[in-house]
Amino acid sequence: MKPLRFHLAAACACLAVPAMAAAEYPDRPIRLVVPYAVGGTTDIIARVVGNKLGERLGQSVVIENRPGAGGSIGSAYAAKQPADGYTLVMAVESSHAVNPNVYAKSAYDPVKDFAPISNLADVPNVLVVNPALPAQDLAGFLQLLKANPDKYAFGSSGNGGLSHMNGELFLKTTGTRMLHVPYKGLGPALNDLVAGQVQVVFDNIPSSNPLIQGQRIRPLAVAAKLRLKVLPDVPTYAEAGLPAMNNPSWFGLAAPAGTPAPVLDKLNAAVREALADPATAAAIEKQGAVPSPMSRDEFGALIAQSYGHWKTVVEEIKFEKMQ
Repeated sequence: MKPLRFHLAAACACLAVPAMAAAEYPDRPIRLVVPYAVGGTTDIIARVVGNKLGERLGQSVVIENRPGAGGSIGSAYAAKQPADGYTLVMAVESSHAVNPNVYAKSAYDPVKDFAPISNLADVPNVLVVNPALPAQDLAGFLQLLKANPDKYAFGSSGNGGLSHMNGELFLKTTGTRMLHVPYKGLGPALNDLVAGQVQVVFDNIPSSNPLIQGQRIRPLAVAAKLRLKVLPDVPTYAEAGLPAMNNPSWFGLAAPAGTPAPVLDKLNAAVREALADPATAAAIEKQGAVPSPMSRDEFGALIAQSYGHWKTVVEEIKFEKMQ
């Protein structure tokens, strides 16, 4: 019986190690990889939440920007890091749902290679046009497009990016045609929208809202559950008759696959506490976003559903995948 008692004791000791590690976690700073450049929506949300997350966990959360290839470089890097809870990554719709579907060979699997922690915020998308365009609302815009196929152009952040795919989804859903002009980022696309070089951009609220408030571009519809406080007179896509377009972009938090469940639970709880803080919520809402915490399972289901959605869209529009 002694050997049996020994093995049982050893097994119990081994099972206790992860629990003890989770209880002590974190005992050093945490890296949060942002697979996009400084100053963008993903970076802003990461910094806002990261600061509060650090306060809740008692360790600093250090932002590490690794932009490139539409989020592929930073996401692939994060997926290969030790699964110990000390490297996290911003998992967003662009990098974890669109990007893996528009490349012929993705460097990571958005579902299998990551452990979901929580969504952080939903960011409404917005259809904006040059004010000179003779359309005051979405219905008028659709009439204009149907009467003038391929006359107008929409700008995007680049071929295969979320803004491009939203534009293609719009054209497919409405049966209309526009030319696509890819740019190296939404900044240049918006500059040309203001100048009238392109007539339409499918953007998100944080980058477009200053130009909207300055009346330099005109919003026609937003992808949001409810009308936005910052644009109370602009209908949602659902209100305007296009429910297929009425999905805001999601911006969440994940870790490398294999990260211990107790660590993930601790991070999820810290995220919920951070987003419940009025100052944090206000900072996110200032960007035109909406705090949207989820359980780990809920966020995992969102990633999988969104990935499947964009896979279908890419197939239906016969998008030529990039190398």
